[in-house]
Amino acid sequence: MNEVGSVTRRGFIGGAAASAVLAAAPNVFAQGSDKIRVGVIGCGGRGSGAAYNVLAADPNVEIVALGDLFPERVKELAGRLKAEHAARAKFTDDTTFSGWDAYKKVLASNCNYVILATPPGFRPYHFQAAVEAGKNIFMEKPVAVDPNGVRKVIAASAVAQQKGLAVVSGTQRRHQAGYVETIKRIHAGAIGEVLGGQVYWNQGGLWMNPRQPEWDDMTWQLKNWLYFTWLSGDHIVEQHVHNIDVANWVMNDTPVKVYGMGGRQVRTDAAYGHVYDHFAIELEYKSGVKIQSMCRQIDGTAARVSESFIGTKGTSNPSGSINGANRYRFEGKQVDPYVQEHIDMIASIRAGKPLNEGKRIAESCLTAIMGRLACYSGQEITFDEAMKLDLDIMPAEFKFGKLPVPPVASPGRFKLTDGTFKGL
Repeated sequence: MNEVGSVTRRGFIGGAAASAVLAAAPNVFAQGSDKIRVGVIGCGGRGSGAAYNVLAADPNVEIVALGDLFPERVKELAGRLKAEHAARAKFTDDTTFSGWDAYKKVLASNCNYVILATPPGFRPYHFQAAVEAGKNIFMEKPVAVDPNGVRKVIAASAVAQQKGLAVVSGTQRRHQAGYVETIKRIHAGAIGEVLGGQVYWNQGGLWMNPRQPEWDDMTWQLKNWLYFTWLSGDHIVEQHVHNIDVANWVMNDTPVKVYGMGGRQVRTDAAYGHVYDHFAIELEYKSGVKIQSMCRQIDGTAARVSESFIGTKGTSNPSGSINGANRYRFEGKQVDPYVQEHIDMIASIRAGKPLNEGKRIAESCLTAIMGRLACYSGQEITFDEAMKLDLDIMPAEFKFGKLPVPPVASPGRFKLTDGTFKGL
């Protein structure tokens, strides 16, 4: 397995051009005949899951390269794939990589389809590099954690469009048959004019890896990436973006402004970094419609993960039902949406009409980021302000060692000043 040490942030970002030069393999499949050669960047839980999902999506898929910052994660996924899918696990020791530049080496392999599944803070950089390298790209949500990252993704998506590359994001509801058919009916007027709605992701806590004596600050944060805003965007961005994306989908728009409140009430131990454990925001759209959005990660609380909307002719749970004048229940067949999104992406490439979801998911991520900033600061923020905001929360350089944890954001102290949220 190839390994490499640390890299400065300048070197990390600058790797895109090198990847583009090194990646000489063609990215377009020949009308269903060529193998789909997949490279996986990020071999943790979601990256591993996506590798299995794409294998389930098409019999012509092969996994040809693996990369992760941590060598043990590459070794673990490689072992499982070799044991369970030996005929399609085509990577070798020469195409499994670890270290800060592992993503560059995966992109320099002969893969023509890449999965981006590292912690979200890295997504804009990896996406830019993958586009420059001419790869078809499946990238997990969220695709950015700050407005600067959002703009990078939108710009790179436009380049991908020009190059004819497929770009699909891990917002699997967009590929789930019940949602697709129901929202199609909403857009056709099944519930009349949309008057309002609610979207939720309320649940208990998630995993946390207790800090080990041998871990430096960077290692600890990376192994607990959920709890650091520069890595996850906080859970309103990392997780609740699914439901916020449904709101934008139903409204066929992005909100003009966001207002909200949130806090850190239960997960107050330093082991949980500096993120909040609950958010409640209001999304206001051009028509004046307001969608209530709520998310929570607190053990012992009632779970609710759903979306609902009310219109002048009825109501809808967009996952598959409409009540009112145009009553409807989805009863069709549904493939696992985590697999369906790869089926749809591969089909679009083979048809010569590659999907490109980059700008759309970037705008939904910006909507979630707006929610976080509104709650952290206690201020209302508009979509236009957020899109122009010069806010980059990533570390100055990517290397192991010391990395101070920012203070927990305190509403009323963090305000929009000269285009920057101070202290975030």
